[in-house]
Amino acid sequence: MKFKLDENFGQSALKLFQQRGLDCHTVAREGLSGVNDGAVLAAAVAEDRVLVTLDRDFANVLQFPPRASAGIAVVLPGKRASRLLLLALLESFLVACDRQLICGKLWIIEPGRIREHRSADLDEGSC
Repeated sequence: MKFKLDENFGQSALKLFQQRGLDCHTVAREGLSGVNDGAVLAAAVAEDRVLVTLDRDFANVLQFPPRASAGIAVVLPGKRASRLLLLALLESFLVACDRQLICGKLWIIEPGRIREHRSADLDEGSC
């Protein structure tokens, strides 16, 4: 599984993925900072990468349907966001990725839970 971290994550998040030996690119390092959300998702789709973001806009499945992607993970730390909380949420996301496939799905990662949206027309064999 490959990942793309949106521009709203820093080096600590990237290191978390790298320490697990995961293939992880960042929007910032690819020169995509500031581009529109559609272009960010298109880059992730083209590279078959799960997009990991703090941007709530990606939770809109009508605007950004997850079914054509390797998956979209929207991390929502709440009002008391801290670097430690973000890293803990990313860690819980990675543990969940070890247990089940995110491909074609939208996951909302919050403190204490991960909500999943799965398109009704998703073919289990497509990822």
